[in-house]
Amino acid sequence: MKLHMGLDVGSTTVKIVITDENYNTLYSVYRRHKSDVKQTVTNVLKEAYDQFKDDSLTVNVTGSGGMFVEGYLGIKFVQEVIAETRAIKEFHPETDVVIELGGEDSKITYLQGSVEQRMNSICAGGTGAFIDQMAALLDTDASGLNELAKNYKKIYPIASRCGVFAKTDIQALMNQGASREDIAISVFQSVVNQTISNLACGRPIRGNVTFLGGPLHFLPSLRDRFVETLAEDENTFYIPEDAQLYVAKGAAILSSENSEPVSYKDLIRELDTDKEIDMDMTQKMEVLFESEEEYQAFKKKHKTQQVKYRDIKTYKGDIYCGIDAGSTTSKMVLLSEDNEILFDDYRMNLGRPLEVVIDMLKKAYSLMNEDAKIVSSGICGYGEDFIRNALHIDNGEVETIAHYNAAKFFNPHVDFILDIGGQDMKAMHIRDGVIDSIQLNEACSSGCGSFLSTFSHSVGMDVAEFQEKALFSKEPSDLGSRCTVFMNSKVKQAQKEGAEVADIAAGLCYSVIKNAIQKVIKVRDPKSLGENIVVQGGTFYGDAILRAFEKITGRDVTRPEIAGLMGAMGMALIARDRYTGSSSLASYEELENFSYKQTNARCGLCTNNCALIINRFPDGSRYITGNRCERGAGVKLENTLSDMNMYKYKLNLLFDRKTLGDKNIMGTVGIPRVLNMYEDYPFWHKFFTSLGFDVVLSDESNREIYEKGISSISSETACYPAKIAHGHIENLVEKNLDMIFYPAVFYEFKQYDKAQNHMNCPVVSGYPDVIANNVESLRKTKFMYPYLSFESEKIIGDRLVEIFDGYEHEGHSLDKKKILNAVKAAWQVQEDYHRSIKAKGRDILDYVEKNDAPALVLAGRPYHIDPEINHGIPELIEGMRIPVLSEDAIAYNIPDIDFKTRVLDQWSYHARLYRASEFVAGHKNLELIQLNSFGCGLDAVTTDQVQDILEANGKIYTLLKIDEVSNLGAIKIRIRSLLQALEQKEREGRELRKRPELLDYDKVEFTKKMKDEKYTILAPQMAREHFMILEKALQDGGYNIEFLQTVDNKVIDQGLKYVNNDSCYPSITVVGQLMEAVNSGRYDTDRLALLMTQTGGACRASNYVGYIRKALRDAGYPQIPVIALSAQGIESHSGFDIVRPSSLPLLINGFRAILLGDLINRVSNATRPYEVEKGSTNRLKEYWVDKCRDEITGMSSKTYKSIVKEIVDDFDQVPVKDIKLPKAGIVGEILVKYLEEANNHLQDTLEKEGAEVIVPDLTDFFMYCFANSQIKADIYGKSKVTAFFGKKAIQTIEHYRKPIRKALKESKRFEEPVYIYDVMDYAKEVTSIGNQAGEGWLLAGEMVELIKAGAPNIVCIQPFGCLPNHITGKGVMKKIREIYPEANIVAIDYDPGASEVNQINRVKLMMTQARDALKEKVSE
Repeated sequence: MKLHMGLDVGSTTVKIVITDENYNTLYSVYRRHKSDVKQTVTNVLKEAYDQFKDDSLTVNVTGSGGMFVEGYLGIKFVQEVIAETRAIKEFHPETDVVIELGGEDSKITYLQGSVEQRMNSICAGGTGAFIDQMAALLDTDASGLNELAKNYKKIYPIASRCGVFAKTDIQALMNQGASREDIAISVFQSVVNQTISNLACGRPIRGNVTFLGGPLHFLPSLRDRFVETLAEDENTFYIPEDAQLYVAKGAAILSSENSEPVSYKDLIRELDTDKEIDMDMTQKMEVLFESEEEYQAFKKKHKTQQVKYRDIKTYKGDIYCGIDAGSTTSKMVLLSEDNEILFDDYRMNLGRPLEVVIDMLKKAYSLMNEDAKIVSSGICGYGEDFIRNALHIDNGEVETIAHYNAAKFFNPHVDFILDIGGQDMKAMHIRDGVIDSIQLNEACSSGCGSFLSTFSHSVGMDVAEFQEKALFSKEPSDLGSRCTVFMNSKVKQAQKEGAEVADIAAGLCYSVIKNAIQKVIKVRDPKSLGENIVVQGGTFYGDAILRAFEKITGRDVTRPEIAGLMGAMGMALIARDRYTGSSSLASYEELENFSYKQTNARCGLCTNNCALIINRFPDGSRYITGNRCERGAGVKLENTLSDMNMYKYKLNLLFDRKTLGDKNIMGTVGIPRVLNMYEDYPFWHKFFTSLGFDVVLSDESNREIYEKGISSISSETACYPAKIAHGHIENLVEKNLDMIFYPAVFYEFKQYDKAQNHMNCPVVSGYPDVIANNVESLRKTKFMYPYLSFESEKIIGDRLVEIFDGYEHEGHSLDKKKILNAVKAAWQVQEDYHRSIKAKGRDILDYVEKNDAPALVLAGRPYHIDPEINHGIPELIEGMRIPVLSEDAIAYNIPDIDFKTRVLDQWSYHARLYRASEFVAGHKNLELIQLNSFGCGLDAVTTDQVQDILEANGKIYTLLKIDEVSNLGAIKIRIRSLLQALEQKEREGRELRKRPELLDYDKVEFTKKMKDEKYTILAPQMAREHFMILEKALQDGGYNIEFLQTVDNKVIDQGLKYVNNDSCYPSITVVGQLMEAVNSGRYDTDRLALLMTQTGGACRASNYVGYIRKALRDAGYPQIPVIALSAQGIESHSGFDIVRPSSLPLLINGFRAILLGDLINRVSNATRPYEVEKGSTNRLKEYWVDKCRDEITGMSSKTYKSIVKEIVDDFDQVPVKDIKLPKAGIVGEILVKYLEEANNHLQDTLEKEGAEVIVPDLTDFFMYCFANSQIKADIYGKSKVTAFFGKKAIQTIEHYRKPIRKALKESKRFEEPVYIYDVMDYAKEVTSIGNQAGEGWLLAGEMVELIKAGAPNIVCIQPFGCLPNHITGKGVMKKIREIYPEANIVAIDYDPGASEVNQINRVKLMMTQARDALKEKVSE
């Protein structure tokens, strides 16, 4: 009998299936491997030995851990999605869509129409591991969660895109008293939302849907949520009884088609041989301790001797009680009059914080002597409000103040506190005795203590054991410093490479500290942490974490013995200080009889219609949670400052406008309440109303609207304000309007002369394009989304005449005169709108100054006034009786700024932000809080600048990150901490030290003298072959330039040290390369300059120059000039002026260097996969790069032409095999596209998979930039002169490209490059050429170009969270696939924390499809 085996080694389980020749299952196992992949595979195979020892069988291995086994056992690896699809085709050929959830992967496969397979990329939100994490929070497992969910009453929104966000939401729901049943169902619903929004990416799930994978097999409640969400009446759903084994079954079937049988005995023999597998991709770190002696000395050093205990049973006298109701644990400390600890307790909340505190208190009461009594009590932490109300605790305080009080007890001079708790990480800088800055972990990086505990549980240990293991790890794994899920992927990778649990444990300890330092504190130099550091929080009980902190920072620190009880200790000390003579704390008897009732209700007092939980306590009092503002809690309205809330005022002012209704003559026009409409709606309302349209707005934002559009979201890392746009459009479609209008506004009106530009962010300006390409329901409706500029009344007027002249509706039509009149009226209304904001802002400022009252400037973007996006933060502040101002209300009331910003002041909304910051910095009554939508790339630039402006002037900087789901707990902590610090300043008459040096950004010019003195100029690496030739051209032109060669972990670490951690991968790579070189000691830093190009475009790349200057200043090298090189001449340097006439020969050589680099790459890429003699192509390539480098200077036109011809002829002569290979193209962000280290050697990976790789020419990027000057003149009313020079530049480059085209045309095997205007035409098929941020329309055009060149297999690569890529990368893929069904595109994100295994897996998946498609084509 023929037998076939499939082995599926997943991220959390191992599955094995053995079938007969008809694919009937004879044997199967499903087992969790608890991170010991090697041992589990061995056990599973050996268990089947007796049954199959005399048999031979074909074997394939699959799954994310399969590559390790492939190397170990020498059996063929098949990509898991291919395996799964094969099983489905065999057993359920009628399936249209497969949805599969695994341990850390989720997949959707479309089997009808164009076959498409989608895997989650970097994020494991919404997978089995995510469900396990959430279940652990509720003190159950996945099946327990399933049981709980059966009895739910209500579903709450929970953020599923990130396990850490979800934890935060669940914690908040628990602390508000939501039922475990409701939380369980909400977790499942969030998994459904995550799977659909992240993977469907705009393609509907329709027809026969089959569910596969462990979670969907074992959890019926989860399946039910999918069925309900995907509408049972429209689709049919099916789950095979062995759904969890399908990937292994598919591998077994594939093995019968692609492998020779091996004997089972040989397989087991292979297992027993001890092999070294070289899959070493994870870097190693320094060991924590070299020896046991070193460890003992460390322990001795860390005893503080300050904690004194006393027996509670014999103590008589007053007792002070401190409680810290934290996010995952509750803590209690009872202090004597002499500050001795009488009692302490530390317990997990397990979803019942109130019950846990009652239990702790009862235990304390039962131990107390009858002559002792609690005379004062205090509570802090997430559960503060709820528990304080329930148990009548005397004092409540924000937890940061409690922690500071406790730290002062151990070290009165403390100036820096790092607290790593279960779910929170807090860093507090104390300046001049005041907490002047508090950093809490942003919602994303929260994987603190709870991350370690989740991980330790997954390997069957508790945290203490796990940390103990780490102490003597021989080779700690470097697991990066990004969020929990990134680290999960890294851990997965390290396991596959055979890392021991101890190495992973040590690596995770390092990661937690790196995360704290790089992401939360964003520290450049450990010295800036202060002299007196106190570390605390339960996580620091472990010596491994403490040691990792000291190793990374090089500082000695104080760790109190009660590190995990510091919040409770601080509250006990505060309770002592605030002792009033009596306490209202519930007595033992009251606690014994305590019970409370919960009811649900809707508030209904405003459009938020908050879902309230009303808790009624035994004494008749009640406590209401779930309300965003104080009104829902029954606070009388006159107690708030409703008319001092600028956000509320702006929202009414913006949208409360009369419409024509039935009196319209031009029909109805729908306008969505999204993004740029929060800035420009007054204009559009007046424009359309004047022309006779009835303007219909989409409904107010809410969760339902967001969920309505979830299935067409094309990029899962876009910000919430962008994602919700899909729902608003769906909402308008349902209204059956004559037209929907949502313009793409590239330039806003320039409000400030000193601003260098006035663009919109790439997402705001380009999102209408994404909507047009991805929202299918729009096809039934007329949708207009023109690209426009609001630069002036004339420019917008001329463009609108172009768009609307001749527009007709039921016999009425529009002409130029009507349109221009409407523009005139609309322009006036828009100005009035801004004037009203200015006037209201002035009123509030007058009130503040007259009453000497504090006020907060909540600085964000125009769309942050949407209550669904700001989550009620303005109302929260208003409820504290503090006026709320917006950034524009301030910015409009001041003249322009006095100083030059370090960043390029190029975005319109942000220009106000900098000006408002400067005003706040000089105003004693104002403080600024910056709102930042999670995923907002531009804020990686703006936040550092705003922080500098405020701190330079002795102000406190507070940043609030907001996402689709917000729990206001962490936000309240920030706001209360800020207010508390201000109160303390006021009370103690303290002033924070000013730091004017933060704004000292004098641009150092690179002078002619520096050039003559041969200063070394360092430039970052990007395109090696091109830059080697270019380097020589520049050196011969008199510049002592060096393009840096090394891009390794050290470089990335330097980048992370100096660049805001939310910034994109290219910026980290560029700054890292330069700073590694500057800090290396290899160069004389007094004779050094750095060079960086600056495009002046709308993405973040134009700010790299600012990043570099900041890094130099932070590292202590402010004297080093940074040469910013741009075509527009944004900056000038007398020593590097390549646009003067005498530099013409150098410019020509520069063009030729780039063209020759392109040519060498083009012909070598087309030859290498086919070469007969391995390595011959690369040797020839090196020869020609060196020869071009030697001859670039002084090259005559004749020599140039002959070199071009010789290159093509030489590569044409290389002996090649006569075989057909699939062609694969690489497109994407320019740096990750060309720099092989930044894309993990993607080209090599593709070639290993059997592809001929096509990478579009670097020259095309320059051509694109020049072509944009013409488009800007046509669409945006920009300079015709610049457009003329742009056209001339293209003609010049084409002149030098002519010999290349000729040689390639005459060659046997090579293709000539496509003309830029043809690429532009290709782009127009799928996007607007008004899209000019980053790679803009070029990216879309290159994808179409590749398909037309016979390379439909495309890897679109981008840095994680790259803004332009949301629009013209991921945003156009659906459209491309519709027009070109053969398109096989995979989008891959790159990031310092991304797992290479995941990336390789996705490339393998694409190439499997590519090979299948080629086979089909050949057989036709």
